[in-house]
This record gives sequence, structure tokens and C-alpha cells, in this order.
Amino acid sequence: MSIGLRRVLAVTAAISLGLGAASCDSASQPSSGGSGGGPAPLPAAAGRGAGQIALLLPEARTTRYEQFDRPLIEKRIKELAPDTQIDYYNADQDAAVQQTQIDAAVKKGAKVLILDAVDAKSIQASIQKAHDAGVKVVAYDRLAQGPVDAYVSFDNRKVGELRGQAAVAAGGTADGGDTITTNGSPTDPSAADPNAAAPSAVDPNAADPNTADPNAAAPSAADPNAVAPSAVDSSASGSGASRQSVPLTGQDFQLDGVQRILAGAQAMSVYKPFKSEADVAAQLAVDLAYGQEIGGALVPTTVTSGSSDKVPAGLIAPVALTKDNVKATVVADGLFTVAQICTADYVAACSAAGLQ
Repeated sequence: MSIGLRRVLAVTAAISLGLGAASCDSASQPSSGGSGGGPAPLPAAAGRGAGQIALLLPEARTTRYEQFDRPLIEKRIKELAPDTQIDYYNADQDAAVQQTQIDAAVKKGAKVLILDAVDAKSIQASIQKAHDAGVKVVAYDRLAQGPVDAYVSFDNRKVGELRGQAAVAAGGTADGGDTITTNGSPTDPSAADPNAAAPSAVDPNAADPNTADPNAAAPSAADPNAVAPSAVDSSASGSGASRQSVPLTGQDFQLDGVQRILAGAQAMSVYKPFKSEADVAAQLAVDLAYGQEIGGALVPTTVTSGSSDKVPAGLIAPVALTKDNVKATVVADGLFTVAQICTADYVAACSAAGLQ
């Protein structure tokens, strides 16, 4: 994985996962309150009859897809339209496999594809074929190229801003310092937005981090919150006792990332409320499957894909995850329980944060 060094204010580290990036033509999705932000789901689609929706996710190595995205999307679709048939496909990080899966879903009779693309560019031909067959496409988390009907993800420039602001708050100084940025896959259109926004949140005159090696490894190759070796005091004993020697930030999160934040080994991560994203994707898919107009409350803005297509979009506000709001975010939203987080190494840190 490529590491680019920049002169900014503090050391940050982040891996860009599949978080659809795009150039926004209007404002981001407003928050409706709660720990996660994002719009409230629309009322259930009672009495719409049966439909068929295909859910195509990119891989299973990253915890979120099987643990959160899939069950949340499937549950919400069934709440909205109980008779809907849901066909699930996982590409195991293989773009060619995902292309054949789209063909299979279309042949099987899917009316809508909820698609998180492995490769946003190479999938364009398959999306075009689906479009030509009258199948609607909801780009999920990552904006794919081609005639996409709707897109739901997070405000990725806001992700970068939160990361940069946290780096300064955690110990950045006006004297400057090196920033280590671990970049995502060059096939992921979202890899640029957070890194483009982060320096401006720290120093408007900072160098553009996107000059990093364009051949960076795919983001799922490592834990999105993996701690850079130089970022944690190697003399500290035990994972719960490790000390942060330089400010470390990230985006997305896994259980061990939350634990590092509580223990002080990581300054923060960017919390992306998967349930809000899943709810919007499910509502869009159901509406499209049953011939309904997709509402402006769900897709109030427009983004431009790499193929220059204008796509209605819902961009959900991310939240800076710190030890002060773990309980109000990941615990309150049901992503991790206190028991899962507060294992033996983290009892004292959990108690200090008010989790126990």
C-alpha cells in the first residue's frame, strides 16, 4: 500500500473504503437528527405487490458488508415491501465476477440493482446493458459509471474535513509536520474526495495529497483503522495500554478501531451511519421496483460520475467518532454492544468513557 508524505500539521492515517465520491452540484443530504444523521426512511410501501431486487456487494473481507450492510438493506426492503424477492450476490473483490453477476441478476428478472461496484469504471458496460433491459440501478456507497438512476453514500469531502480538524485538535501545530496518508484503490472514485478535503481543513495552503502513488492497493487489503507502526508508542504494553505518540485519524471503523479510540491509541475515526445509508438505498430500490418516483427527500442533490452522467444523490453526513461519543453512535445505533467493546484490556478505558 502506498504511503505519501506531506508537510501539513499533524500525522493522520486513513484508508478510503468504498465510499462513493462525486463532484457535487448542490448541497449535501441534510441530517434528520440522531447519532447517525441522514434522512428518515419514508413510510412503508404497503400493498405494492411483489417485486425483485438484486443486492450486489463488492467483497466480504471488510467486516461491514456482511455484518451491517446486507442485513440492514434486506431487513428494510422486507419492511417496506414484504413480498419483494431479494437476490444477493458478493463479488469477492473480483470485477469480472461482478459483471457476470449483474448479467445473471438481469436474466433472473431483477427490476432494480443495488450495486456497490468493485471497479466503478469497468462496471459501466454492465450497467449500460442493465439499463437497456429496463433495469434500474441504485449505486450504493460507491458511485459507478454509466446510466445510474440514483446514488446513496456519505459526504466524502466532509469525511476529509473531519479528519483534518481532528488532527489539529489532537496535537497539530502551526510549525507543520509530516502527514502519512494511506490511499485507497485507484478504481475507487471515492478515494480522492476525503484526501482532497483533509489538508484544507488543516491548512488551506497544504499540498494536494492526491499526488500519492496512483497504484495504491485496494482498501480492503487491510483494516481501515490499522495503526501505522510509528503512530503508537512501541514501548507501551498491552493493546489497552498503548499510548498515542502522534495524532492518528481514520475513516470507517471496526471493533478494534473503536477500542483504540477509547484507549487513546487513536485520536478519532469518521463514523458513517450504515443504517441511514442502508435505509435510503432500500427505499430507493423499492420505489424504483414498483414504478414510483424517487422522492427529493431521499435524493436532494445531484452528483456527476466519471462517465459524466448526472445522478440524483443522497449524501449522508458523517460524524467524528471520539471516545466521548462512542456510546451515542456505534452503541446507540446497535453496531457494537458494550460487551463487545469492553473486553478485559479495555475495561478501564470503557469506564472512563462512561460505557460501564
